[in-house]
Amino acid sequence: MFARKLRPHAALQHASLPWLLAVVFFTAAPHGLYQPVWLSAMVSLVWLGVLLRWRRGYKVTQRWFKLSVAAIGCGGILLQFHTWLSYEAGIALLILAVTMKLMELKSRRDAVVVVTLAYFLLLTYYFYSQSIAAGFWLLVGPLVVTAALIQLYDAPERSGKALLRTSAWLLAQALPFMVVLYLLFPRVNGPLWGLPQEGFISRTGLSDILDPGSIARLVLSDEIAFRVQFHERPLPTPGRLYWRGPVLGSYDGREWRPGYFRLERPALSRLENLITYTMTLEAHNQTWLLPLEMTPRPAQAENEDAQINSMGVVTNRMPVTSRKRMTFRSYLNYRLDTTLDTMTLKANLQLPGERNPRTLAMAREWRTENPDSRQLAQRALAYFRQENFIYTLEPQLLGQDAMDDFLFVTRSGFCEHYASAFVILMRAAGVPARIVTGYVGGEINPVDGFFAVRQSDAHAWAEIWVEEEGWIRMDPTAVIPPERTDTSVTATHASAVTDWVGQLRYRLEAVNNAWNQWVLGYTPDQQRDVLAWLGLKNLNRYSLGLFMGVGMGLLLLALALWMFRPRRETDPARAIWRQACLRLEKQGIHCPLWEPPLALAARLETEAPALAQEVQALARLVCATRYGRNAETAPPMATRTALRLALRRLPQF
Repeated sequence: MFARKLRPHAALQHASLPWLLAVVFFTAAPHGLYQPVWLSAMVSLVWLGVLLRWRRGYKVTQRWFKLSVAAIGCGGILLQFHTWLSYEAGIALLILAVTMKLMELKSRRDAVVVVTLAYFLLLTYYFYSQSIAAGFWLLVGPLVVTAALIQLYDAPERSGKALLRTSAWLLAQALPFMVVLYLLFPRVNGPLWGLPQEGFISRTGLSDILDPGSIARLVLSDEIAFRVQFHERPLPTPGRLYWRGPVLGSYDGREWRPGYFRLERPALSRLENLITYTMTLEAHNQTWLLPLEMTPRPAQAENEDAQINSMGVVTNRMPVTSRKRMTFRSYLNYRLDTTLDTMTLKANLQLPGERNPRTLAMAREWRTENPDSRQLAQRALAYFRQENFIYTLEPQLLGQDAMDDFLFVTRSGFCEHYASAFVILMRAAGVPARIVTGYVGGEINPVDGFFAVRQSDAHAWAEIWVEEEGWIRMDPTAVIPPERTDTSVTATHASAVTDWVGQLRYRLEAVNNAWNQWVLGYTPDQQRDVLAWLGLKNLNRYSLGLFMGVGMGLLLLALALWMFRPRRETDPARAIWRQACLRLEKQGIHCPLWEPPLALAARLETEAPALAQEVQALARLVCATRYGRNAETAPPMATRTALRLALRRLPQF
């Protein structure tokens, strides 16, 4: 047997390398925000080195140098991520491979490998960011990559503007298919680009551990924690909006943690002032869902993963690692746990021994004077209001007896200091109490009507238990007079310097919210609404797949009919030559379209000598017009007139 002789690959043209450099830049550059600095520096040096070598005459890099770069890059990635199997390490290896391929470009086949990997590398950026800015950047990327592919095969000598125009036209043809797939492809709960992220770092948000300064750090952030769209009007006042998060009942003298609770639903009664709303919660890598107080249960089936415990805390079964939209029905007026079991009562009276003796002594003295639970709570609030307490984000450091230092020495703190001190005072006085963390209030965006709750709205308040009344909310921070608020806190809460800055921020947030709601947050429920609007109700997953297949087939058919439609001839020289061929066909002279005009004229010297001279004159003029020096531009009027006159000289048959 004889070995089959391999056909040599087409050589890579010198003009193709700048396009390949542009491909690597537009696909790898965005990853520089998330990849290690040393990897970005290595990729940049390789890219610049190839650019300089192209300007001086490109040559393939020597093998020893490529192997050295590959070894250093792969070893650095292993040391950085401790594995090669995670998605971050995989993206880093892909970036390294695409860049190193620039050092060994020999043929067009090598260039196609770079382009193919670049398409895949574009997709991986969505693992890091799905913002509007990322979407616009990743529209430019495919435009450049597709133009490079066209340059490799179809038009190596065309200008860059013409290549980009052709690339844009090709991508525009794919747009209808993209819209159909986006609207009709069966949706799944959760993000399209979600992956298990080992070592996921928690984003800014509440924690289930409350220590001095934890909420103060949140208030320094202006990031949006969640957005809310209320279904009823008028909207409740921000002062009544307490978004319930973790409830903390275990105290070790320094930190508060979740205490004893039951997994059963809370015992709620006298529910009044119902409010329905849809919340879009940003990812925070925790399980709590932060609805309003008080929420008996989620309102829609899309919240099937939500659950609520006896403390009224609504949680998700899994940590919220992606944006999540839910609908809730909450009651602003309620009674919670009008009776308490022994274990819960004991857990909410617990205090660490031999800590804060002055605080405990003062609370016990209050109880001997008046044991009524509500009166004790009002006396504690009056103490905060009447004494010289200061509300500040930068309180002084506290010692081992933290509450003694706060209540009698520093008297300056943030909401967690006041809530913690209040609960300790109540417990020492024999009143069951606990801390509730979450958010208070929010800000309505006048552009889109959504209610935005920011990290700066993070708050901690208290609850006391009163027999036959249940748990009652107490907010000791709210009693601090405004004149005793640190001015730095006011500056932190300022949302806009001027009116136009505030309006600009509102508009940008409205656009970003629309992107989140309708592009990133296109859920199965929204898909059902869109299908119902299209008149396609009650479609299951299989029917939807069939409908999508039929729709894609019809789009392909329409595109094929449009592409192969009869087109009017736009080349005047070619149109006139076809008319001449039709006249000759009537005389019985075969004129195939593939035969060159001059070849046909030469053949007629023997087959039809009487017509040879006129046909030859017309053929020369047609060839000069179509293949001459100025063939790329439209023929002038004089040339068109000469073509018509030459055609008229042919006999009319």
